[in-house]
Amino acid sequence: MTPASPSPSDLRDYAPIGDGRTIALVGLRGQIDWLPLPNLDSPPVFARILDDATGGCIELEPVGEYTVRRRYIARTNVLQTTFTTPTGRARITDALVTGVAGRLPWAELARRVEGVDGEVEFQWAVQPGSRLQTAAPWIEQHEGAAVLRVGGISLAVVGSAHGPDDPDPDGVRGPLLRGSFTTASDSRHILVIVATDGEPLHLPVPDNVDRSIDRTIDGWRAWSREFSYEGPWQDAVQRSALALKLLVYSPTGAIAAAATTSLPENPRGGKNWDYRFAWVRDLAYTAHALVRFGLREETHAAISWLLRTIRENGPDLHVLYSLTGEITSGVEEFDVDGWKGIGPVVSGNPARDQLQLGVYGDLFAICRTYVDAGNILDVATGRMLADMADRTCDLWRNPDSGMWELPEIRHYTSSKMGCWQALNDAAWLAERGSIPGNADRWRAERERIRQWVAEFGWSGDAGSYVMYPGSTDLDTSVILHAESGFDRGERMSATIDALTAALGAGDGLLYRYTGMAAEEHTFVASAFWRAGALACVGRHDEALAAMDALVDAANDVGIYAEMISADDGAFWGNLPQALSHLALVSAALTIRQLVSDDELEGH
Repeated sequence: MTPASPSPSDLRDYAPIGDGRTIALVGLRGQIDWLPLPNLDSPPVFARILDDATGGCIELEPVGEYTVRRRYIARTNVLQTTFTTPTGRARITDALVTGVAGRLPWAELARRVEGVDGEVEFQWAVQPGSRLQTAAPWIEQHEGAAVLRVGGISLAVVGSAHGPDDPDPDGVRGPLLRGSFTTASDSRHILVIVATDGEPLHLPVPDNVDRSIDRTIDGWRAWSREFSYEGPWQDAVQRSALALKLLVYSPTGAIAAAATTSLPENPRGGKNWDYRFAWVRDLAYTAHALVRFGLREETHAAISWLLRTIRENGPDLHVLYSLTGEITSGVEEFDVDGWKGIGPVVSGNPARDQLQLGVYGDLFAICRTYVDAGNILDVATGRMLADMADRTCDLWRNPDSGMWELPEIRHYTSSKMGCWQALNDAAWLAERGSIPGNADRWRAERERIRQWVAEFGWSGDAGSYVMYPGSTDLDTSVILHAESGFDRGERMSATIDALTAALGAGDGLLYRYTGMAAEEHTFVASAFWRAGALACVGRHDEALAAMDALVDAANDVGIYAEMISADDGAFWGNLPQALSHLALVSAALTIRQLVSDDELEGH
């Protein structure tokens, strides 16, 4: 049993649910402290996780003392939470439901409360927030129904045996709908929050919503049946695939880097970024995993969206795009306190204007993966990729911001390796007739990059690839290029040892690069990259041990944030974080491919 904790919660307390358009974070007390409406990147109508005073929340909790246990229904993103009190037990099933024809044209959060045994008294509340101090909520009465308004958002609460009280338009923290009820053995109560944006508001029939929950469960299970992975850490891999599916923005096929904004990377604040955008890097890793899982529709949608978006916003290749395919606007800061008072709270991300040469490698890796799976590129994409390969030849000698989006413009070693990967994959595509262009030039520049890295990216003093020439600083993004094939030999193996010694924090955890132990917590993706790189250099026993430890570092329902504290295991940064789950999946797939069945026995 897990004791519930007060809000604002440890980030480990949250479990995401979603419908392909937005994501809600459900806490251990049954509270929903984050829900942007109508879309994942919209201003959040419920945002207590960032604004305890006026952020808004949805609460559903037993009265008095209780313990709580929860899980996702197998092979779904539908959450079940079981509360045990001195008088009985009851179970909440939470889903952002889908319709008969797929995703609904409105948002519909369904909460089914079933009595298991005895009696449990529940209280609930729905209190929309100020959308980070940009809108003032109010209540209107329409033919007996209370409608909550926040800017252009309209919400209503309907239910079955949900015990509504009269609306309170003058609640201390804003307008409030609330109620209470008591479960009995085999009882069933339904609480539904429905929302639209600038559209008429549909009020669903509670009995239909009850069936929608079951239909949503069936839909997730049908998707999971298409998922193909048998091997070690199977449950963790499937949960990560389901978490990544939540981050696929279904109206376009874009993949968000995370579901939240402004959750801090350290107690001092400052590094509070908005990750509700589509990074070329993350999409590349996701597409690679989806292809290997046999998930054709998501792969095609994501790759097609990215290639179309790049063409429409060219000729430059940008680091990230909005979920609807535009170059993002600037950063906006909001006048709210932030999680546990750690600000700032922002929308937007400053990385949009940076030169990151590694994204060229990511782009070509996506296309090679797609073609290698038996697909065919269109003519316009082939021409664009040929131009991008030529641009890589021209640009690779330039300094950039590196993978970590740093303000210091330098010749980062991992950026050069990314350019090597771009030209290596471009030549591969040209050899197969997938793209036009001068493959001889690409191969020649590829070898020049390899020579540059050998001369300037390696330090004999450090016994490692270094972050940039003339430095002994270390950078975990370098070990991504064990997987890319740049180096799977002695130098990469030595680099793993140097990173472990300098940046390791026990149980396989790693800080991103030199100096970060004083600024932030360990980076989950880096730890999984190390596990995969160990397998690539032939150190299979160490790879297996690292994966075993890291899989246990998830929260109680298998979710990862961006960072983990080496001191107490607390989550930091945005969540669920695509890169963390992608790194788990990639490491598991790499190990499964390279390690023998005998060695995998027992994992």
